[in-house]
Amino acid sequence: MDLDHNAHPLNPLPWVVWILAMPIAAIEIVLSLGGYGLIGGPAAVGWRLEAMQTYAFSPPIFQWMIENRYFPAEHMLRFVSYMFVHVNPTHAVFVVVFILALGKYVAEVFRPWAVLVLFFASGIAGALAYGLLSGTQMVLVGAYPPVYGLIGGFSFIIWTRLGQSGGNRIGAFSLIGMFLGVQLLFGLLFGGGRDWIADLAGFATGFGLSFLVSPGGIGRAVDAIRRR
Repeated sequence: MDLDHNAHPLNPLPWVVWILAMPIAAIEIVLSLGGYGLIGGPAAVGWRLEAMQTYAFSPPIFQWMIENRYFPAEHMLRFVSYMFVHVNPTHAVFVVVFILALGKYVAEVFRPWAVLVLFFASGIAGALAYGLLSGTQMVLVGAYPPVYGLIGGFSFIIWTRLGQSGGNRIGAFSLIGMFLGVQLLFGLLFGGGRDWIADLAGFATGFGLSFLVSPGGIGRAVDAIRRR
């Protein structure tokens, strides 16, 4: 057996995955160090709370914007900024791990711009669904909705490959089923909010958008419109 002694011991991650994961990791490191009093002085202990108040997605603020038909930039920014602030280090670590794993798989099939569209569109759709349907005062933070969007892209890839091989396409949804099952279990055991609304919306957006942003997707859509 021939071995490639010059081969990299780890498969390199696509650059677009690093672009998504590194800001989340960097922000969490700063907030954690500040929370432990290692940087920033006494005021740094409150950085995380301040960040959540400023950048989390807030259903009451969203409802206020709708009722007043006024959409200031600092509040519209919350549709994106909430993805980069997390409740605690564990919350952020799991998100980063999922982005690295799922993002790598999706980015090996989709173009970089498509991965970015999938991630941010799923996150925005998740916040929108949360604001419209949750009926709660609790803010939404963390990048789980866009992670579920990546699960949607992952499921689309599996769904397509199973269709090409004649397999049962239902198997493509085993990952999202497992995630939702674990989330439901934790909610029953420890109590939980309604973040699942944002997560499910993120998954649906990621899966649906994959029909357009996957390689050749726009061409297939144009052909379908022309045939009609």
